[in-house]
Amino acid sequence: MPRATRLPPLASDGVFAVSSTSTINASRAQVWGVIMDFAAYEQWNPFVRKQSLVDASFNPLPDNDTTPAEGKFLAMTANIPPTMGNPGLFGSNGAYCEITVLDTENYRAAWETAPTFFRPGWLLHSERWQILTELPGGKTKYETIEVFFGPMAYIVKLVVGTGLKAGFQAFADSLKERAEAIAASST
Repeated sequence: MPRATRLPPLASDGVFAVSSTSTINASRAQVWGVIMDFAAYEQWNPFVRKQSLVDASFNPLPDNDTTPAEGKFLAMTANIPPTMGNPGLFGSNGAYCEITVLDTENYRAAWETAPTFFRPGWLLHSERWQILTELPGGKTKYETIEVFFGPMAYIVKLVVGTGLKAGFQAFADSLKERAEAIAASST
């Protein structure tokens, strides 16, 4: 259910939004490479522990089809609260999304929750954006926002809203650490 625009929604468009930002001492290409390397998430990402490409029926794509592209689907597992160890009270939470924007020229990616039989889009829908902006001195500004829509978004906000905020910050902090380590090893 991609929107007609290729721009992020405003936080005020939805029931609630979660966002984070970070300034990273690495090039946009290096940061982008970390974000797009879904298979390596479990090595560095305490929030999104696993992210992989799947088909519309949730089946993993073949090993030779691991390049993200618009229209492909993602299956992800997130720890709330974020942790590299065992998940907390709410455990690991799964999400199933469609990649709606993959703008490699401008370093922007977006995905939206894909409706399922058990969770139709009108009941709960979210849209997440990740944007990289080049800064002076070879640095990169990482920005991410996810906006939640629908009646169940109120429940998500109440039950795991604080954990989502912590997860987004953990993602940004860990992305910074990972990309800066890659940048340092390449010089």
